[in-house]
Amino acid sequence: MKLFLDTGNLDHIRTINDWGVLSGVTTNPSLIFKEKPKDWIAHAKEICSIVDGPVSLETTTTTTKELIEEGHELAAVAPNAVVKIAMVPYGLGAVKALSKEGIKVNVTLVFSPAQAILAAEAGAYIVSPFLGRVDDIASDGLNVLADIVSIYDTHEYETQVLAASLRHPMHVVDSAKIGADIASLPYEVFEMLVKHPLTDAGLEKFLSDWESLQGQSKK
Repeated sequence: MKLFLDTGNLDHIRTINDWGVLSGVTTNPSLIFKEKPKDWIAHAKEICSIVDGPVSLETTTTTTKELIEEGHELAAVAPNAVVKIAMVPYGLGAVKALSKEGIKVNVTLVFSPAQAILAAEAGAYIVSPFLGRVDDIASDGLNVLADIVSIYDTHEYETQVLAASLRHPMHVVDSAKIGADIASLPYEVFEMLVKHPLTDAGLEKFLSDWESLQGQSKK
């Protein structure tokens, strides 16, 4: 399972990219708003230059025609730019048109297997079910993800399943067990993934013993 970072923060992207485990980035208007860039397109180009893998850039227009035009603009930002379109009726038409042109599209704000079927039929490159937000309304986001993965496997859809809105490490682990192609997680969850008290205690003991050994050898 590939790991994407869900952010618009350049420093966070550079940090996780330096770990050597980052395969892509997802953004949305709210994440970009937090960074308050003077030039949004320049900011997007900078993100794309840091990461080798796909970078999802979200559309904000509200008709099929406008989405197609905006999709062309976003796809031109960089070779690794992916156009992100919400799961709405006028969005599906744009997904179909852009996909026919060979432009990669990430269909976002997906909350049900039925919506995921529509995204795949429209030719989406990626579909993004939001696990955490489904959990927030007292439903089971992991069950939604499992159903989507099962349906895609049965019908051999090429659309990749991206587990989004991940709130904690177990969301990531369970998404991998279910068979998601991608997990996109916030910077804070990336930090949680690498942390374990036994790792910290073990390293502290190793370094302490090594320092003691070096001190003895100097006597």
